[in-house]
Amino acid sequence: MLTLAQWTVAEYHQMIAAGLLVDRRVELLNGQIIEMSPEGPEHRYQCSSLGDRLRLLLRDRAWISEAHPITLDDSEPEPDLAIVRLPRSAFRDRHPGPADLFWVIEIARSTLTTDLTHKRDLYARVGIPEYWVVDLVNRRVVVFRQPEAGRYSQEETVSDRPIAPLAFPDCAIDLVQLFQP
Repeated sequence: MLTLAQWTVAEYHQMIAAGLLVDRRVELLNGQIIEMSPEGPEHRYQCSSLGDRLRLLLRDRAWISEAHPITLDDSEPEPDLAIVRLPRSAFRDRHPGPADLFWVIEIARSTLTTDLTHKRDLYARVGIPEYWVVDLVNRRVVVFRQPEAGRYSQEETVSDRPIAPLAFPDCAIDLVQLFQP
């Protein structure tokens, strides 16, 4: 049986500061440093497009952070999109944490299984109110809401109608338009 070294967020930050992770696409998940999958063109396109839409919809109501770290208890993932409470200047010296987040979004093709299991469980455990997985394989969005006792109590799969986040019910995203070629 292999024993993996577990890392704290502080130790992970020390590795970054020492230059040990330069030119490595990694993130800290549940105390383990995980290599991130390369980003394909469709992933980049969907992430940028959805980020642009959210910026228009949520102009002065939230900061849309694209592929940047968030700090959790024993993890520092880099969700494709994090919708963060303002003011943005609050994050000059730290990454957003669970209390700073309205919701997070992962865009998934090769990481679909991980995003629908490990990341879902991680985000629910720390109490992030809402988590969306944009499933590029099946052209749908899986929406997780209401974290309770470390699990999301609501799960909904949507592909053919607009959906709105809990925090901004007036800001619906048209999924038909999102998945148009």
